[in-house]
Amino acid sequence: MTAALDSPTPRAPATPRLTHRPVRSVLVAAGLCLALVILTVIALGMGDYPLNPGEVLTALTGAGEFDSTVVLSWRLPRITAALVFGAALALSGALFQTLTRNPLGSPDIIGFSTGAYTGVLLATVGIGGVTLADGLIGTALGALIGGLGTALLVYFLAYRQGVQGFRLIVVGIGVTAALHAVNSWILLRAQTETAMGAAIWGAGSLSLTSWSDVLPAIGIVVAVLPLLLISVRPLRQLELGDDVAASHGVKVEPTRLVILGVGVLLTALVTAATGPIAFVALAAPQIARLVARSAGIPLVHSALMGALVLLGSDMIAQQALAQPIPVGMVTVVLGGGYLAALLAHQARRE
Repeated sequence: MTAALDSPTPRAPATPRLTHRPVRSVLVAAGLCLALVILTVIALGMGDYPLNPGEVLTALTGAGEFDSTVVLSWRLPRITAALVFGAALALSGALFQTLTRNPLGSPDIIGFSTGAYTGVLLATVGIGGVTLADGLIGTALGALIGGLGTALLVYFLAYRQGVQGFRLIVVGIGVTAALHAVNSWILLRAQTETAMGAAIWGAGSLSLTSWSDVLPAIGIVVAVLPLLLISVRPLRQLELGDDVAASHGVKVEPTRLVILGVGVLLTALVTAATGPIAFVALAAPQIARLVARSAGIPLVHSALMGALVLLGSDMIAQQALAQPIPVGMVTVVLGGGYLAALLAHQARRE
């Protein structure tokens, strides 16, 4: 009896899983990086002045004066913005979906993107002290105030001895509907030219055309990444459940509120620079999880998938029709199809 109790427990069945998942994760991340590189080269060559991949690579080295101007000064800023902002939106969506434990947990579904847009409208139309042409500072401030204010409102309305993911989503959908009405009221009260400009901007567009416009926005988004890195460990603890996280020393509600703040910050910064771009934050994390076959939502894969989705959508927006359209219109169409498929899948599971 003693010998039986002291004998080691067999571990063979667990070994294949421990080695298989990291290898697949690395391979999927490498595949996404390769796809991003290929898509970037293709995008740099598309336009009224087409370039083949060889010419694009030559232009990136600075050889060929006019080709280099087209690639480095005209096209690369927009493509860089698509990559960085797509990654930021996907990371925001990954944070919300992990916290709510629901694939519908996304800043554009819960209302944080709409709140950020409301803040921009109040700063540019309602207050009148700043116009949309004044650059990123005024819109960033309005987006941050609107996004964080909406997050606090949704959080406290959904709070009942803690916050449950489903309740957060339902409350967020209700707040989103109310904010859409507020946004329409603001636009109706504004002057015609201002309202038209705000409405076009509200469709979501990567219209940043120069490095001087792109770099400040990218710099602010990148500056938020250390906050995201700090949030990774407690986020993984919360994935195990509130009780388990609390037993590991995590202060559940303050930690959840901080992570929500990081997600809102990423969404608000992108909204300030581009307008509200819908469904990237909703779809990219779930697609990344499906491809990586991970138990939770992988942040790195989500960021890469978000960059891929937004860059591909912008290429469609620029080239599919006779006239370019805002990328937000493309993501709405693609995201609407994804949302319908997701709801159908959930209905089949039930």
